[in-house]
Amino acid sequence: MAGEPAERDGGSGTLAPPEAVFAPVRSYTAFEETVERLGTAIKLGLLPAGSRLPAERELCARLGIARSTLRQSLTALSQSGYVFATRGRGGGTFVADPQPPAREPSQAVLEQWREICDQRFAVEIGVAMLAAERALAADLESLQRLLATLDASVEDFPTYRQADVRLHVALAAATRSRRLLSAMTEVQGQMTDLIACIAHPPEVLRSSNAQHRRLLAAVREGDAARAAGAMSEHLHGTEHVLAGLLPG
Repeated sequence: MAGEPAERDGGSGTLAPPEAVFAPVRSYTAFEETVERLGTAIKLGLLPAGSRLPAERELCARLGIARSTLRQSLTALSQSGYVFATRGRGGGTFVADPQPPAREPSQAVLEQWREICDQRFAVEIGVAMLAAERALAADLESLQRLLATLDASVEDFPTYRQADVRLHVALAAATRSRRLLSAMTEVQGQMTDLIACIAHPPEVLRSSNAQHRRLLAAVREGDAARAAGAMSEHLHGTEHVLAGLLPG
């Protein structure tokens, strides 16, 4: 039945969970989607506490991802407290038992978080396109300084989050639209409430920064279509991480 814990495979200690858990990852946000896939499977009990994940080679083949992507995803889940690795005979990657404590989101958050992400998507895609068309040299310099702060703050989440919000708000300011600036401020406030409910592994923040760099490169070059694509990748990446790490 759906939702039942995975069964052991032939007594080897590895898992034989429902096939959907390890179906190929096809998203362009492969790292974030892998975090979502494994994190969700753990929360649902499809990968039970204390169980061992399949070997890296097998996981990569089944998910259709590079070993570097898998290791990045497992590092993020380890930093969040969902899995741990052991070496030597009988070693491997295991689901943590117990699972990490986290700030429990309200029922309203659990019911509305995808709608919040949808609202953010509608606002930020337009902001990215208009910023690419309208940003001035001073705007680009400010954005570049904020990106440098983000790169230096992956181990200091309060500083990172402040710079992250300021970067997105600065993009909105570069559109010269007071309404978009107000809308961006609103969605960033809502996202801050959501993000407070999950862990903040540095591996996830580094991936987010790579997306920020691609976004700002497109804005700097005045390429509105590429800026929209980079922003879409960034927002979908955040949504995958939320789906994988939100408790409950």
